[in-house]
Amino acid sequence: MKIRWGVLGTAKIALTKVIPAMQLGQLCQVHAIASRQRGKAETAARELAVPKVYGSYDDLLADSEIDAVYVPLPNHLHVPMSIRAAEAGKHVLCEKPIGLTVGEARQLLRARDRTGVKIGEAFMVKTHPQWLRTRELIRAGRIGDLKAIIGVFSYFNRDAANVRNVVEWGGGGIMDIGCYPIVTSRFIFGDEPVRVSGLIERDPEYKTDRLASAILDFPSGQATFVCSTQMVPYQRMQFFGTKGRIEIEIPFNAPPDRPTRIFIDDGKDVFGSGVVAETFPVCDQYTIQGDVFSRAIRGDGDIPMPIEDSIKNMAVIEALFRAGTSGKWEELAS
Repeated sequence: MKIRWGVLGTAKIALTKVIPAMQLGQLCQVHAIASRQRGKAETAARELAVPKVYGSYDDLLADSEIDAVYVPLPNHLHVPMSIRAAEAGKHVLCEKPIGLTVGEARQLLRARDRTGVKIGEAFMVKTHPQWLRTRELIRAGRIGDLKAIIGVFSYFNRDAANVRNVVEWGGGGIMDIGCYPIVTSRFIFGDEPVRVSGLIERDPEYKTDRLASAILDFPSGQATFVCSTQMVPYQRMQFFGTKGRIEIEIPFNAPPDRPTRIFIDDGKDVFGSGVVAETFPVCDQYTIQGDVFSRAIRGDGDIPMPIEDSIKNMAVIEALFRAGTSGKWEELAS
């Protein structure tokens, strides 16, 4: 039997990516959508063939037919709304970042333990075959000992009305996209960084971080990345070992309508003559994410990104913000 999902909000990611993808899942049924502006919910429901519409989040949470909710609201609403959903007995898949602080994430952990529901952060990359294969190859020693990870993630957006440019709502590049190289570096190293260094440039008008560079010092190596909300759209992740290198071509916004590739370099020469590509069949990481989470709700398997993991990721983000201000290495909060 499929898990019946409700969606709290009409964010673009929900309407254009997550809902259509979940509707293709084997275990997901998008049963309802809510917006504080009922007209938006009605339009979305009509266009996406969602059966039920609500003009408030609480009305959707009161629906006994809803098993779980997806929360794509602005960052500052993630924890408050997820707690309300948990207290209503709904399982919760919340968009990243899980909250604005480690303290907020811990509040959500307590709510999960108190209510007994499943709660996870929507890092869909952790379910995509290209990431699972990359981790498998590195753990098998294909590139020797992993020593360094290098990443870039950027786009250009100076729209004042966009929530990503509202600093009070958790806007800025680190929260929006810097969280991806952080979570995937932790995922691939299988460990936590012991300290963080970084540089942050803020938009003079919006005060959001528009350019950030980070170094994460892991026990067995280093991860560095650049993220920006005002730079050419680009993304790439590379993994360097003592004997080889792996590159993920489109690491984060993996397309749902074409195959994806990773490149494995045996280090033969700098011209790439030793590079081989592995291609992954067309899939939608949001479909996979929805089914994996739904399966966990049914008691079959684990949540891909549980709150304990989210707290650790938020600790790195907080340390990076501190480092960007202090100009010093910052250790992670315990």
